[in-house]
Amino acid sequence: MQSVGLFEAKTHLSEYVARAEAGEEVIIMRHNKPVAKIVPLEGGVQPAVKPRPFVQRTFSLGEVDPAVDLTRLNKLAGELEDEELITKLREDR
Repeated sequence: MQSVGLFEAKTHLSEYVARAEAGEEVIIMRHNKPVAKIVPLEGGVQPAVKPRPFVQRTFSLGEVDPAVDLTRLNKLAGELEDEELITKLREDR
């Protein structure tokens, strides 16, 4: 079960509805207090395909690639030292 803030839920509602269709439950928080829950319907129709994982993208910052996958970047940042990370990102371009 995942908890998300109200703004996040509003911004990505379709993603959380797809997760509910797949059987997950999502708690919506307002000021760090639970206020609602998105749950799958009992006996509801199961999706034919599993929803794609959420990938956060950044806005263009000039010379920086506008399609930086922040999920992958965070994973790499946890595994690599700064210099290795910079080198790896430059190689992937």
